[in-house]
Amino acid sequence: MKLALVVPGGVDRTGEFRVIPVLLALIERLARTHDIHVFALRQEATADQWNLVGATIHNIGDGWPRLRAIAAIRAEHRRAPFDVVQAIFSGSCSLIAVAAATSLRLPSLVHIAGGELVALHEIGYGGRRKWKGRLREAVVLRRANAITAASEPIIESLRRLGLKAQRVPLGVDLGTWPPLAPRRRSANLARLIHVASLNRVKDQPTLLRALAVLARAGLEFEMDVVGCDTLQGEMDGLVQQLGLERYVRFLGFKTQRELRPIMASADVLVMSSLHEAGPLVMLEAALVGVPTIGTAVGHIAEWSPSAASAVPVGDYAGLANAIQRVLADEALRLRLAEKAQHRAIVEDADYTARAFETLYRQLCAA
Repeated sequence: MKLALVVPGGVDRTGEFRVIPVLLALIERLARTHDIHVFALRQEATADQWNLVGATIHNIGDGWPRLRAIAAIRAEHRRAPFDVVQAIFSGSCSLIAVAAATSLRLPSLVHIAGGELVALHEIGYGGRRKWKGRLREAVVLRRANAITAASEPIIESLRRLGLKAQRVPLGVDLGTWPPLAPRRRSANLARLIHVASLNRVKDQPTLLRALAVLARAGLEFEMDVVGCDTLQGEMDGLVQQLGLERYVRFLGFKTQRELRPIMASADVLVMSSLHEAGPLVMLEAALVGVPTIGTAVGHIAEWSPSAASAVPVGDYAGLANAIQRVLADEALRLRLAEKAQHRAIVEDADYTARAFETLYRQLCAA
């Protein structure tokens, strides 16, 4: 088959920086047996083309990206016809994919992977904050031939909108993240890790306030925070305000190779997001035997209570209590880690590619 994938980015020509690792894992697997063309809306500011993990990347760049992306898909279709057009993320990606597929009389598939279905007005986030976004999603998603989403909470959000979707988690490459058996803690000092860009959606203030509760309770711990800072040092200021300087280290961005040993040395991954379809880092943590404690979003809500520990969104006291409970009960921590690892292995990158290939064949047959 010849497949067109529409993505916002995550396919940088370096293969290491400004990438979405699970997206690259999916593309690489599909490219083994299919002709894959990825249309990235703005990986770079200037339009260009390159090869990556066996696929052809068409970078659309600045200036009317929606219209030019549709035109690029149609031009490539004239060279050799596509069989399916798929959007990874909705919003502009789904609009382009469905419009192009409709004009070419091809089946279209939309994968919900972000905040397309939420409206978090207080932080200016979500595809449903404005009437134009709500209208676009209502029209586009109803015109798509199939909708998929990474986790059951997103499936339920679609169900409430009267849309049927299939759960297809974006799995991790086991070659990059070979499983490690969950290990017992070897020291009194608890090693915590948080992996996410510092931004409003990830809600690091809730995380840091939970850590302040732990510090006041006398828990000995270290928290490594991995991710780019988009808040101009605001979280570093909050660390100082809360007196957490000796507990928290900001490590900045890490490549997958750099992240893995840091993750494997942790006892618990802690996430505090207001919204997630994943988080995908939870799967990476699970593969190296590290369980997740976090707010009840995406996979965290889906896997709790057997394979993760979830608390209400924004509940820093509840988050602190959950961390204390899991660290105080080693049997529970290891049980969460084992269950999470099993799920991450079963639903790895190979599973994701097979699930999408099945959908492609069904759409083409129909």
